[in-house]
Amino acid sequence: MELLDKLKWRYAAKAMNGEKVPQEKVDRIIEAARLAPTSSGLQPFEIFVITNQEVKEKIKPVAWNQSVITDCSHLLVFVAWDTYTAERINKMFDLTNEIRGFKNEGWENYRQMLLDNYPQKDAEENFNHAAKQAYIAFSQALIAAAFEGVDATPIEGFDPAKVDEILGLREKGLRSAVLLPLGYRQADKDWLVNLVKVRKSTEDLVTVID
Repeated sequence: MELLDKLKWRYAAKAMNGEKVPQEKVDRIIEAARLAPTSSGLQPFEIFVITNQEVKEKIKPVAWNQSVITDCSHLLVFVAWDTYTAERINKMFDLTNEIRGFKNEGWENYRQMLLDNYPQKDAEENFNHAAKQAYIAFSQALIAAAFEGVDATPIEGFDPAKVDEILGLREKGLRSAVLLPLGYRQADKDWLVNLVKVRKSTEDLVTVID
């Protein structure tokens, strides 16, 4: 019930007051994202954590001039691999073998299956798949923020190419997927703060097949 109460409390804050979120809360939010499940365990994304005000000021105009970009405490930018490569796939499989301390024939066969398929696909198709994995982590960060009592505003309204340029992402083989400002709501400047949360009913949302 506690988690559901937190999720009922949260909303996409439209104005933040600039107050700093304690680092331990930010760390737990990021850790929740790190622990997110991803396809084949590849974790094909990274998180850029921006507190530099000058960088936030550069991003704001290419994010529809949303004030939360500059008034937030921490701006999280979820970025995805621009494509799947043999090097990236092997790195994650090697990491798994190192941490678990053994090799598994079935696991190695699965590695080869991915190597035979993913790198040969169109880069845009691969990026779209990787971006979906970034969104899973993004969702867990959003939930973790609510649990920590931290406001978070999901932002897809931005120019990805411009953000990529500002952060130098393409040179790193990365592309921006979604933004998540973290901070605290400024109620007197937020038109959304007192409005009732509207969601579909469970009956309209869920189909049960027994």
